[in-house]
Amino acid sequence: MQKKSLLSLSAAGFHKVSYVEWGSSNAERTILCGHGLTRNGRDFDLMAEQLSTKARVVCPDLIGRGDSTWFADPHHYNQAQYLVDMTALIARLDVASITWVGTSLGGLLGMYLASQQNSPITSLILNDVGPVVPRAAMARIAKYAGGDVTFANLDAAQQYMRRIFATGEDLSDEVWCNLTLHSVKLQPDGSYTLAYDPKVSSSMFKFWFTGVHLWPIWERIKCPVLILWGAKSDVLLPETVERMRKSGPQIDVVKIPNCGHAPSLMARDQIDIISNWLQKH
Repeated sequence: MQKKSLLSLSAAGFHKVSYVEWGSSNAERTILCGHGLTRNGRDFDLMAEQLSTKARVVCPDLIGRGDSTWFADPHHYNQAQYLVDMTALIARLDVASITWVGTSLGGLLGMYLASQQNSPITSLILNDVGPVVPRAAMARIAKYAGGDVTFANLDAAQQYMRRIFATGEDLSDEVWCNLTLHSVKLQPDGSYTLAYDPKVSSSMFKFWFTGVHLWPIWERIKCPVLILWGAKSDVLLPETVERMRKSGPQIDVVKIPNCGHAPSLMARDQIDIISNWLQKH
């Protein structure tokens, strides 16, 4: 694993987009992983480590998360800027095609990019997200997404992570420890804060009361799509999946039992689902 960064441009000037890269730059396939609203690229460590034996895997921190720039003005946290930054990253990678893996917000960004004419996205994996995100799910996310939380120690931070991000999966203590370690930042006084700018939630404010509706985007996608669907998800609903089967690109759907939003992609069986699908696409 290598830690890298690039400079991208916004109305505020140049800013840093950090990412970690796994595997060989000469690999036949390049996989770009987009994380959820309040998460960061280190969520994909376990998956990237396993897939990097056959592929180059790149996991960025969106602006306002992890080691990427945090803006003073929250208006710079918006969908258009995220897409500009990811386009700059794809250009940096200097490859003709990309497999995009996206969890939640990362999946929405993948849909936008894959729907564009001459898109370099040639296969798309959506982790528990589709063209519709219901208002109720947005309201649930809003309850914690803007919180500026401080923890006395890592144990307290892990308790918070287990409560907020529990999906029903039986993740090991080691996985929770790793997830927590990359989800917080150490402060000078020895306490910890979350590793994202609370202001990033403002970019989604207009959706808190309406939900997300992207059917025209979905119907323009041409590449094959794999959907991992948490059986207990409140973000990806059965009626959304049913309509996705009937319109838009060719899809394969794998339902993850006893799992809410979103499957962690940290369990071996989930990683195997992705690996096996990639062998065919």
